[in-house]
Amino acid sequence: MVNSIESDLEQVFKTCQLLDFKWIDPQAISVRQWVRFKCTWGCRNYGARATCPPNVPSTKDCRAFFKEYKRAVLFHFRDAKTTREERYAWTGEINRRLLELERAVFLRGYYKAFVLYVDTCRICEECTTTRDACKQKMASRPAPDALGVDVYQIARNAGYTIEVLTDPTQAMDRFGFLLLD
Repeated sequence: MVNSIESDLEQVFKTCQLLDFKWIDPQAISVRQWVRFKCTWGCRNYGARATCPPNVPSTKDCRAFFKEYKRAVLFHFRDAKTTREERYAWTGEINRRLLELERAVFLRGYYKAFVLYVDTCRICEECTTTRDACKQKMASRPAPDALGVDVYQIARNAGYTIEVLTDPTQAMDRFGFLLLD
């Protein structure tokens, strides 16, 4: 049975057109050093985005961050895009909706509400590359993997199927998070 808090918030999710989600325990969000290493050695955004490593807290601090929350929601998005530009436009729109959700939940009294984007922040066409110089400090958010979150494990534990893609035409699964009390 869904409790009244969850029921109330699920109405907000629907208003924001975020319909595929699962409630998860934030204590089950695994932060792994290997995920951070994959960002460091294997991602073109390393050091190029204000919300990507090395411009994010340490994995130790990220673990402590997640421990401060009592509720979390995992949002699932799936689509096939053939070009990088199409993928960026798609995930940018999702991130915009997630940020709207964060604000709506905050305004309902959940002052600790915080979202993690499905992909690196791309609000600005040209990123300043540091948090200090960020032109969109109020809207920029990290992606889960930037914080060391093992998204594959969490998605699978929540019952979603997620696989490594071998062809850019395959449908992608992306996951965003809402943390709240």
